[in-house]
Amino acid sequence: MNLTEKRKDTIEQANHFIAQSKHQVNQQYRHQYHLMAPIGWINDPNGFIFFQGAYHLFYQYYPYDSQWGPMHWGHAKSTDMIHWEHLPVALAPDQWYDKDGCFSGSALEKDGLLYLMYTGHRIEEGKTYQTQCIAMSKDGIHFEKLENNPVIGESILGKEGSIHDFRDPKVFVHGETYFAVVATKTEHDRGRILLFSSEDCINWQFYSVLLEGDASQGIMWECPDLFHLDGKDVLILSPIQIEKNGYEYHNISSTMACIGKMDWQTGKLEVETSHEIDFGLDFYAPQTTLGADNQRIMIAWMQMWARTLPTHVLGHRWAGSMTLPRTLHVRNERLVQEPFAQIHDALDLQLNEEQIIVNEHPIVYRRVIEDNTYLRLVIQLNEAREFTFTLAGLQLSYSYDKEALTLSRENVGHVISGDEQPILTQRTIQTPLIEDCLTLEIFRDTSSIEVFISGQETITTTFYEEEKNKDLIFSATGNAIIQQLDIGQVIV
Repeated sequence: MNLTEKRKDTIEQANHFIAQSKHQVNQQYRHQYHLMAPIGWINDPNGFIFFQGAYHLFYQYYPYDSQWGPMHWGHAKSTDMIHWEHLPVALAPDQWYDKDGCFSGSALEKDGLLYLMYTGHRIEEGKTYQTQCIAMSKDGIHFEKLENNPVIGESILGKEGSIHDFRDPKVFVHGETYFAVVATKTEHDRGRILLFSSEDCINWQFYSVLLEGDASQGIMWECPDLFHLDGKDVLILSPIQIEKNGYEYHNISSTMACIGKMDWQTGKLEVETSHEIDFGLDFYAPQTTLGADNQRIMIAWMQMWARTLPTHVLGHRWAGSMTLPRTLHVRNERLVQEPFAQIHDALDLQLNEEQIIVNEHPIVYRRVIEDNTYLRLVIQLNEAREFTFTLAGLQLSYSYDKEALTLSRENVGHVISGDEQPILTQRTIQTPLIEDCLTLEIFRDTSSIEVFISGQETITTTFYEEEKNKDLIFSATGNAIIQQLDIGQVIV
Protein backbone atom coordinates (compact mmCIF):
# COMPACT_ATOMS: atom_id res chain seq x y z
CA MET A 1 0.00 0.00 0.00
CA ASN A 2 1.49 3.37 -1.03
CA LEU A 3 1.36 6.51 1.11
CA THR A 4 -1.76 7.94 -0.59
CA GLU A 5 -3.67 4.66 -0.26
CA LYS A 6 -2.69 4.27 3.40
CA ARG A 7 -3.73 7.88 4.12
CA LYS A 8 -7.10 7.38 2.42
CA ASP A 9 -7.72 4.05 4.13
CA THR A 10 -7.08 5.40 7.65
CA ILE A 11 -9.38 8.40 7.18
CA GLU A 12 -12.09 6.27 5.55
CA GLN A 13 -12.01 3.90 8.52
CA ALA A 14 -12.58 6.80 10.90
CA ASN A 15 -15.39 8.32 8.82
CA HIS A 16 -17.06 4.93 8.41
CA PHE A 17 -16.93 4.33 12.17
CA ILE A 18 -18.42 7.77 12.88
CA ALA A 19 -21.28 7.27 10.41
CA GLN A 20 -22.08 3.81 11.76
CA SER A 21 -21.77 4.63 15.47
CA LYS A 22 -22.81 8.26 16.11
CA HIS A 23 -26.45 7.30 16.73
CA GLN A 24 -25.30 5.33 19.80
CA VAL A 25 -24.26 8.51 21.66
CA ASN A 26 -26.30 9.26 24.77
CA GLN A 27 -27.86 12.72 24.33
CA GLN A 28 -28.49 13.50 28.03
CA TYR A 29 -25.71 16.07 28.47
CA ARG A 30 -25.19 17.03 24.82
CA HIS A 31 -25.13 20.74 24.02
CA GLN A 32 -27.58 22.52 21.74
CA TYR A 33 -25.47 25.39 20.38
CA HIS A 34 -21.84 24.57 21.20
CA LEU A 35 -19.65 22.56 18.85
CA MET A 36 -19.11 18.92 19.82
CA ALA A 37 -17.81 15.95 17.87
CA PRO A 38 -20.45 13.52 16.55
CA ILE A 39 -19.01 10.79 18.78
CA GLY A 40 -15.87 10.23 20.86
CA TRP A 41 -13.29 12.45 22.46
CA ILE A 42 -12.58 16.06 21.53
CA ASN A 43 -9.96 18.50 22.84
CA ASP A 44 -7.96 21.47 21.50
CA PRO A 45 -9.42 23.65 18.73
CA ASN A 46 -7.14 23.55 15.69
CA GLY A 47 -6.96 25.29 12.33
CA PHE A 48 -9.50 27.99 13.20
CA ILE A 49 -9.93 30.07 10.03
CA PHE A 50 -12.41 31.96 7.85
CA PHE A 51 -12.03 30.27 4.47
CA GLN A 52 -14.18 30.45 1.32
CA GLY A 53 -17.05 32.23 3.07
CA ALA A 54 -17.29 30.06 6.19
CA TYR A 55 -15.61 29.56 9.54
CA HIS A 56 -13.70 26.30 9.63
CA LEU A 57 -12.77 24.74 12.94
CA PHE A 58 -10.70 21.60 13.25
CA TYR A 59 -10.13 19.89 16.58
CA GLN A 60 -8.13 17.19 18.31
CA TYR A 61 -10.25 14.10 17.92
CA TYR A 62 -10.36 10.42 18.85
CA PRO A 63 -13.62 9.03 17.45
CA TYR A 64 -13.24 5.49 18.80
CA ASP A 65 -13.57 6.22 22.53
CA SER A 66 -14.69 8.95 24.95
CA GLN A 67 -11.18 9.28 26.32
CA TRP A 68 -7.94 10.51 24.76
CA GLY A 69 -6.37 8.30 22.10
CA PRO A 70 -4.22 8.62 18.94
CA MET A 71 -5.19 12.05 17.72
CA HIS A 72 -7.03 12.73 14.47
CA TRP A 73 -8.27 16.10 13.26
CA GLY A 74 -12.05 16.44 13.31
CA HIS A 75 -13.58 19.19 11.19
CA ALA A 76 -16.70 21.36 11.10
CA LYS A 77 -17.71 24.59 9.38
CA SER A 78 -20.28 27.31 10.02
CA THR A 79 -21.34 30.74 8.81
CA ASP A 80 -22.49 31.93 12.26
CA MET A 81 -20.56 29.59 14.64
CA ILE A 82 -23.82 28.48 16.23
CA HIS A 83 -25.03 26.07 13.54
CA TRP A 84 -22.21 23.70 12.62
CA GLU A 85 -21.90 21.28 9.71
CA HIS A 86 -19.76 18.25 10.45
CA LEU A 87 -17.25 17.46 7.71
CA PRO A 88 -15.09 14.37 7.13
CA VAL A 89 -12.05 13.76 9.32
CA ALA A 90 -9.25 15.90 7.90
CA LEU A 91 -6.11 14.21 9.27
CA ALA A 92 -5.37 10.78 10.70
CA PRO A 93 -2.16 9.26 12.15
CA ASP A 94 -0.95 7.31 9.14
CA GLN A 95 2.68 8.29 8.46
CA TRP A 96 5.94 7.43 10.19
CA TYR A 97 6.26 10.96 11.59
CA ASP A 98 2.68 11.13 12.99
CA LYS A 99 1.91 7.45 13.58
CA ASP A 100 0.93 8.06 17.22
CA GLY A 101 -1.08 11.22 16.64
CA CYS A 102 -1.68 14.34 14.56
CA PHE A 103 -1.36 16.86 17.37
CA SER A 104 -2.56 20.46 17.53
CA GLY A 105 -1.84 23.11 14.93
CA SER A 106 -3.33 25.85 12.81
CA ALA A 107 -4.49 26.87 9.33
CA LEU A 108 -3.48 29.42 6.73
CA GLU A 109 -4.85 30.35 3.30
CA LYS A 110 -2.17 30.71 0.61
CA ASP A 111 -2.77 31.08 -3.14
CA GLY A 112 -6.34 29.86 -2.71
CA LEU A 113 -5.23 26.69 -0.93
CA LEU A 114 -5.81 25.80 2.70
CA TYR A 115 -2.64 24.84 4.56
CA LEU A 116 -2.75 22.93 7.86
CA MET A 117 0.38 23.03 10.00
CA TYR A 118 0.33 20.42 12.77
CA THR A 119 2.54 18.43 15.09
CA GLY A 120 3.47 14.90 14.09
CA HIS A 121 3.68 12.79 17.26
CA ARG A 122 5.46 9.46 17.41
CA ILE A 123 6.86 7.20 20.13
CA GLU A 124 10.04 5.25 19.56
CA GLU A 125 11.44 2.91 22.23
CA GLY A 126 9.42 4.66 24.91
CA LYS A 127 10.50 8.18 23.90
CA THR A 128 8.26 10.84 22.37
CA TYR A 129 9.32 12.74 19.26
CA GLN A 130 7.41 15.75 17.96
CA THR A 131 7.93 17.55 14.66
CA GLN A 132 5.97 20.09 12.59
CA CYS A 133 4.21 18.99 9.43
CA ILE A 134 1.98 20.41 6.68
CA ALA A 135 -1.07 19.19 4.78
CA MET A 136 -2.74 21.06 1.90
CA SER A 137 -6.21 21.21 0.38
CA LYS A 138 -7.88 22.79 -2.65
CA ASP A 139 -11.44 22.42 -1.37
CA GLY A 140 -10.87 22.84 2.38
CA ILE A 141 -12.14 19.30 3.04
CA HIS A 142 -9.72 16.76 1.59
CA PHE A 143 -6.07 17.13 2.59
CA GLU A 144 -2.79 15.77 1.31
CA LYS A 145 0.27 15.67 3.54
CA LEU A 146 3.53 16.94 2.05
CA GLU A 147 5.88 14.26 0.82
CA ASN A 148 8.81 16.05 2.50
CA ASN A 149 7.23 16.21 5.96
CA PRO A 150 8.23 17.02 8.62
CA VAL A 151 8.99 20.60 7.60
CA ILE A 152 10.47 21.50 11.02
CA GLY A 153 12.39 18.65 12.59
CA GLU A 154 15.27 18.12 14.96
CA SER A 155 17.90 19.61 12.67
CA ILE A 156 16.05 22.95 12.45
CA LEU A 157 15.09 22.93 16.13
CA GLY A 158 18.69 22.32 17.16
CA LYS A 159 19.35 23.07 20.82
CA GLU A 160 16.63 25.72 21.09
CA GLY A 161 14.11 23.33 22.62
CA SER A 162 13.24 19.72 23.34
CA ILE A 163 12.29 17.49 20.40
CA HIS A 164 10.32 15.45 22.96
CA ASP A 165 8.08 18.44 23.82
CA PHE A 166 7.80 20.52 20.65
CA ARG A 167 4.27 21.14 19.45
CA ASP A 168 1.21 23.25 18.59
CA PRO A 169 2.39 25.48 15.69
CA LYS A 170 0.35 28.63 15.01
CA VAL A 171 1.16 29.90 11.54
CA PHE A 172 0.56 33.48 10.32
CA VAL A 173 1.86 36.15 7.95
CA HIS A 174 3.72 39.30 9.01
CA GLY A 175 4.70 41.59 6.18
CA GLU A 176 5.73 39.27 3.37
CA THR A 177 7.09 36.54 5.62
CA TYR A 178 5.39 33.46 7.05
CA PHE A 179 5.96 32.85 10.73
CA ALA A 180 5.03 30.07 13.14
CA VAL A 181 5.11 30.16 16.93
CA VAL A 182 5.73 26.72 18.43
CA ALA A 183 5.71 25.54 22.05
CA THR A 184 8.62 23.75 23.67
CA LYS A 185 10.42 23.67 27.02
CA THR A 186 13.88 24.27 28.43
CA GLU A 187 16.15 21.64 29.95
CA HIS A 188 15.02 22.97 33.34
CA ASP A 189 11.33 22.37 32.55
CA ARG A 190 10.33 25.95 31.86
CA GLY A 191 7.99 27.04 29.12
CA ARG A 192 9.57 28.42 25.97
CA ILE A 193 7.94 29.74 22.78
CA LEU A 194 9.96 29.60 19.58
CA LEU A 195 9.50 31.60 16.38
CA PHE A 196 10.23 30.10 12.94
CA SER A 197 10.14 31.87 9.56
CA SER A 198 9.62 30.91 5.92
CA GLU A 199 9.37 32.60 2.56
CA ASP A 200 7.01 30.01 1.07
CA CYS A 201 5.35 28.26 4.07
CA ILE A 202 7.20 25.06 3.09
CA ASN A 203 10.87 25.65 3.85
CA TRP A 204 11.37 26.82 7.42
CA GLN A 205 14.20 28.11 9.57
CA PHE A 206 14.63 29.01 13.23
CA TYR A 207 14.11 32.74 13.87
CA SER A 208 14.17 33.41 17.62
CA VAL A 209 13.21 32.48 21.14
CA LEU A 210 10.09 34.61 21.36
CA LEU A 211 9.52 34.27 25.11
CA GLU A 212 10.61 32.06 27.99
CA GLY A 213 8.98 31.48 31.37
CA ASP A 214 10.47 31.45 34.83
CA ALA A 215 10.30 28.68 37.42
CA SER A 216 6.92 29.89 38.72
CA GLN A 217 5.22 29.86 35.33
CA GLY A 218 4.75 26.17 34.75
CA ILE A 219 6.67 23.17 33.43
CA MET A 220 5.50 23.55 29.82
CA TRP A 221 3.70 26.14 27.72
CA GLU A 222 1.23 24.83 25.10
CA CYS A 223 -0.87 26.22 22.25
CA PRO A 224 0.79 29.60 21.58
CA ASP A 225 -0.95 32.20 19.41
CA LEU A 226 0.58 35.58 18.51
CA PHE A 227 -1.41 38.47 17.04
CA HIS A 228 -1.63 42.27 16.91
CA LEU A 229 -4.74 43.85 18.43
CA ASP A 230 -5.72 47.40 19.36
CA GLY A 231 -2.16 48.68 19.13
CA LYS A 232 -0.64 45.86 21.19
CA ASP A 233 0.99 42.52 20.45
CA VAL A 234 -0.66 39.65 22.28
CA LEU A 235 0.69 36.17 22.94
CA ILE A 236 -1.79 33.70 24.38
CA LEU A 237 -0.58 30.36 25.70
CA SER A 238 -1.57 27.50 27.98
CA PRO A 239 0.86 26.83 30.85
CA ILE A 240 0.88 23.49 32.66
CA GLN A 241 1.23 23.58 36.47
CA ILE A 242 1.73 27.33 36.73
CA GLU A 243 1.82 28.53 40.33
CA LYS A 244 -1.29 30.11 41.83
CA ASN A 245 -1.26 33.89 42.05
CA GLY A 246 -4.12 35.25 44.14
CA TYR A 247 -7.29 34.19 42.32
CA GLU A 248 -5.37 33.27 39.18
CA TYR A 249 -4.16 29.91 37.85
CA HIS A 250 -5.95 27.49 40.19
CA ASN A 251 -6.56 24.84 37.50
CA ILE A 252 -3.93 22.16 36.90
CA SER A 253 -3.60 23.60 33.39
CA SER A 254 -4.28 27.28 32.75
CA THR A 255 -4.38 29.94 30.05
CA MET A 256 -2.44 33.21 29.95
CA ALA A 257 -2.42 36.38 27.87
CA CYS A 258 0.92 38.21 27.58
CA ILE A 259 0.47 41.75 26.26
CA GLY A 260 3.29 43.95 25.04
CA LYS A 261 5.33 44.92 22.01
CA MET A 262 7.05 42.75 19.39
CA ASP A 263 10.52 43.60 18.17
CA TRP A 264 10.47 41.93 14.77
CA GLN A 265 14.17 42.52 14.24
CA THR A 266 15.11 40.39 17.23
CA GLY A 267 11.96 38.25 17.27
CA LYS A 268 11.40 39.00 20.96
CA LEU A 269 8.17 39.92 22.72
CA GLU A 270 8.58 42.58 25.41
CA VAL A 271 5.81 41.70 27.88
CA GLU A 272 4.23 44.65 29.65
CA THR A 273 1.52 42.76 31.50
CA SER A 274 0.10 39.23 31.75
CA HIS A 275 -3.01 37.66 33.25
CA GLU A 276 -5.21 34.57 33.20
CA ILE A 277 -7.67 34.56 30.31
CA ASP A 278 -10.68 32.80 31.87
CA PHE A 279 -11.49 32.24 35.55
CA GLY A 280 -13.64 29.14 35.24
CA LEU A 281 -12.94 25.46 35.73
CA ASP A 282 -13.12 24.36 32.09
CA PHE A 283 -11.25 26.53 29.59
CA TYR A 284 -8.06 25.50 27.82
CA ALA A 285 -6.02 25.73 24.60
CA PRO A 286 -7.68 28.84 23.09
CA GLN A 287 -6.98 29.69 19.46
CA THR A 288 -7.87 32.80 17.48
CA THR A 289 -8.57 33.83 13.91
CA LEU A 290 -9.50 36.94 11.98
CA GLY A 291 -13.21 36.92 11.22
CA ALA A 292 -15.22 38.02 8.21
CA ASP A 293 -15.19 41.64 9.45
CA ASN A 294 -11.50 41.51 10.39
CA GLN A 295 -12.31 41.14 14.08
CA ARG A 296 -10.15 38.89 16.27
CA ILE A 297 -12.19 35.87 17.42
CA MET A 298 -11.19 33.24 19.98
CA ILE A 299 -12.53 29.79 20.77
CA ALA A 300 -11.29 27.26 23.36
CA TRP A 301 -11.74 23.70 24.57
CA MET A 302 -14.49 23.67 27.21
CA GLN A 303 -13.01 20.95 29.41
CA MET A 304 -9.93 20.42 31.57
CA TRP A 305 -7.10 17.90 31.76
CA ALA A 306 -6.61 15.48 34.66
CA ARG A 307 -10.25 15.47 35.76
CA THR A 308 -13.01 12.88 35.77
CA LEU A 309 -15.41 13.23 32.85
CA PRO A 310 -18.98 12.17 33.71
CA THR A 311 -19.96 11.48 30.09
CA HIS A 312 -17.06 9.00 29.83
CA VAL A 313 -17.69 7.43 33.24
CA LEU A 314 -21.40 7.01 32.39
CA GLY A 315 -20.61 5.42 29.02
CA HIS A 316 -22.24 8.17 26.96
CA ARG A 317 -19.59 7.73 24.22
CA TRP A 318 -18.56 11.37 24.01
CA ALA A 319 -16.48 13.89 25.99
CA GLY A 320 -15.58 17.53 25.50
CA SER A 321 -16.82 20.50 23.49
CA MET A 322 -15.85 24.00 22.39
CA THR A 323 -16.70 27.32 24.01
CA LEU A 324 -18.75 29.96 22.32
CA PRO A 325 -16.68 32.09 19.96
CA ARG A 326 -15.60 35.35 21.59
CA THR A 327 -14.61 38.66 20.04
CA LEU A 328 -11.40 40.05 21.56
CA HIS A 329 -10.12 43.53 22.40
CA VAL A 330 -7.30 44.96 24.47
CA ARG A 331 -8.57 47.47 27.03
CA ASN A 332 -6.70 48.85 30.01
CA GLU A 333 -3.82 46.44 29.40
CA ARG A 334 -6.09 43.39 29.51
CA LEU A 335 -7.43 41.00 26.90
CA VAL A 336 -11.21 41.28 27.17
CA GLN A 337 -13.85 39.04 25.62
CA GLU A 338 -17.35 39.62 24.31
CA PRO A 339 -19.78 37.02 22.97
CA PHE A 340 -19.56 36.70 19.19
CA ALA A 341 -22.17 39.16 17.94
CA GLN A 342 -24.18 36.70 15.84
CA ILE A 343 -25.24 34.66 18.86
CA HIS A 344 -27.50 37.56 19.89
CA ASP A 345 -29.43 37.05 16.65
CA ALA A 346 -30.46 33.62 17.96
CA LEU A 347 -31.90 34.92 21.25
CA ASP A 348 -35.59 34.66 22.08
CA LEU A 349 -36.16 36.95 25.09
CA GLN A 350 -39.18 35.86 27.07
CA LEU A 351 -39.04 37.88 30.28
CA ASN A 352 -37.89 41.40 31.09
CA GLU A 353 -38.18 42.94 34.56
CA GLU A 354 -36.69 46.04 36.17
CA GLN A 355 -36.01 47.44 39.63
CA ILE A 356 -36.26 44.19 41.59
CA ILE A 357 -35.29 44.70 45.24
CA VAL A 358 -33.42 41.72 46.69
CA ASN A 359 -32.61 41.16 50.38
CA GLU A 360 -32.34 38.24 52.79
CA HIS A 361 -35.77 36.95 51.75
CA PRO A 362 -35.14 34.86 48.60
CA ILE A 363 -36.87 35.77 45.37
CA VAL A 364 -37.70 32.67 43.37
CA TYR A 365 -38.54 32.44 39.67
CA ARG A 366 -40.05 28.99 39.18
CA ARG A 367 -39.18 26.84 36.17
CA VAL A 368 -37.52 29.52 34.05
CA ILE A 369 -34.15 27.79 33.55
CA GLU A 370 -33.92 25.53 30.50
CA ASP A 371 -31.01 23.74 28.86
CA ASN A 372 -30.46 26.68 26.50
CA THR A 373 -31.20 29.60 28.85
CA TYR A 374 -29.77 33.10 28.35
CA LEU A 375 -29.66 35.63 31.20
CA ARG A 376 -28.64 39.25 31.39
CA LEU A 377 -28.57 41.04 34.76
CA VAL A 378 -27.60 44.55 35.80
CA ILE A 379 -27.32 44.56 39.60
CA GLN A 380 -26.81 47.65 41.77
CA LEU A 381 -24.81 46.59 44.83
CA ASN A 382 -23.67 49.69 46.73
CA GLU A 383 -26.14 48.92 49.55
CA ALA A 384 -25.49 45.16 49.65
CA ARG A 385 -22.60 43.29 51.26
CA GLU A 386 -23.22 40.13 49.27
CA PHE A 387 -25.45 39.09 46.39
CA THR A 388 -26.14 35.43 45.57
CA PHE A 389 -28.15 33.62 42.96
CA THR A 390 -28.50 30.02 41.86
CA LEU A 391 -29.42 28.53 38.51
CA ALA A 392 -29.35 24.86 37.56
CA GLY A 393 -27.93 24.27 41.05
CA LEU A 394 -24.86 26.42 40.34
CA GLN A 395 -24.22 29.25 42.79
CA LEU A 396 -22.86 32.65 41.85
CA SER A 397 -22.09 35.09 44.63
CA TYR A 398 -20.58 38.57 44.69
CA SER A 399 -18.79 40.00 47.73
CA TYR A 400 -18.94 43.79 47.88
CA ASP A 401 -16.07 43.99 50.39
CA LYS A 402 -13.75 41.71 48.40
CA GLU A 403 -14.93 42.99 45.00
CA ALA A 404 -15.00 39.36 43.90
CA LEU A 405 -17.39 37.05 42.06
CA THR A 406 -17.40 33.31 42.81
CA LEU A 407 -18.96 30.51 40.76
CA SER A 408 -19.39 27.14 42.49
CA ARG A 409 -20.54 23.76 41.14
CA GLU A 410 -19.98 22.01 44.47
CA ASN A 411 -23.58 20.91 44.96
CA VAL A 412 -24.43 20.11 41.37
CA GLY A 413 -24.91 16.57 40.14
CA HIS A 414 -21.98 14.31 39.33
CA VAL A 415 -18.77 15.01 41.24
CA ILE A 416 -15.86 16.12 39.07
CA SER A 417 -12.48 15.54 40.70
CA GLY A 418 -8.94 15.97 39.44
CA ASP A 419 -5.29 16.37 40.28
CA GLU A 420 -5.88 19.63 42.15
CA GLN A 421 -5.84 19.13 45.90
CA PRO A 422 -8.24 19.64 47.53
CA ILE A 423 -10.87 19.00 44.86
CA LEU A 424 -11.48 22.22 42.98
CA THR A 425 -15.20 22.99 42.83
CA GLN A 426 -15.23 26.78 42.49
CA ARG A 427 -13.31 29.72 41.08
CA THR A 428 -13.24 33.38 42.12
CA ILE A 429 -12.40 36.46 40.10
CA GLN A 430 -11.61 40.01 41.20
CA THR A 431 -14.07 42.30 39.44
CA PRO A 432 -14.76 45.80 40.79
CA LEU A 433 -18.20 47.29 40.23
CA ILE A 434 -18.72 49.83 37.49
CA GLU A 435 -20.81 52.77 38.73
CA ASP A 436 -21.90 50.56 41.66
CA CYS A 437 -23.24 47.90 39.27
CA LEU A 438 -22.34 44.36 38.25
CA THR A 439 -23.43 43.37 34.74
CA LEU A 440 -23.61 39.68 33.90
CA GLU A 441 -24.39 38.02 30.57
CA ILE A 442 -24.85 34.29 30.99
CA PHE A 443 -25.12 31.49 28.43
CA ARG A 444 -26.20 28.12 29.76
CA ASP A 445 -26.13 25.12 27.44
CA THR A 446 -27.18 21.72 28.87
CA SER A 447 -23.93 20.96 30.74
CA SER A 448 -22.00 24.24 30.63
CA ILE A 449 -22.17 27.87 31.65
CA GLU A 450 -20.27 30.86 30.29
CA VAL A 451 -20.44 34.10 32.28
CA PHE A 452 -19.38 37.43 30.75
CA ILE A 453 -18.73 39.95 33.51
CA SER A 454 -19.19 43.70 32.95
CA GLY A 455 -17.72 43.40 29.47
CA GLN A 456 -14.32 42.53 30.94
CA GLU A 457 -13.84 39.01 32.32
CA THR A 458 -15.24 35.52 31.82
CA ILE A 459 -15.95 32.35 33.77
CA THR A 460 -16.44 29.05 31.91
CA THR A 461 -17.49 25.89 33.73
CA THR A 462 -19.09 22.52 32.97
CA PHE A 463 -21.53 20.69 35.24
CA TYR A 464 -23.70 17.58 35.00
CA GLU A 465 -27.05 17.66 36.80
CA GLU A 466 -28.54 14.39 37.98
CA GLU A 467 -31.94 16.04 38.37
CA LYS A 468 -32.97 19.15 36.48
CA ASN A 469 -33.25 22.28 38.60
CA LYS A 470 -35.21 24.92 36.69
CA ASP A 471 -35.57 27.54 39.41
CA LEU A 472 -33.74 30.87 39.54
CA ILE A 473 -33.21 32.15 43.10
CA PHE A 474 -31.88 35.54 44.27
CA SER A 475 -30.89 36.66 47.77
CA ALA A 476 -28.71 39.38 49.31
CA THR A 477 -27.17 40.60 52.53
CA GLY A 478 -28.35 44.20 52.65
CA ASN A 479 -30.35 45.55 49.72
CA ALA A 480 -29.45 44.80 46.13
CA ILE A 481 -31.42 46.16 43.19
CA ILE A 482 -31.65 44.20 39.96
CA GLN A 483 -32.02 47.14 37.62
CA GLN A 484 -32.58 44.87 34.65
CA LEU A 485 -33.30 41.14 34.31
CA ASP A 486 -33.66 39.53 30.87
CA ILE A 487 -34.40 35.83 30.58
CA GLY A 488 -34.58 34.02 27.26
CA GLN A 489 -33.31 31.13 25.23
CA VAL A 490 -30.77 30.54 22.50
CA ILE A 491 -32.79 29.11 19.64
CA VAL A 492 -31.05 26.91 17.09
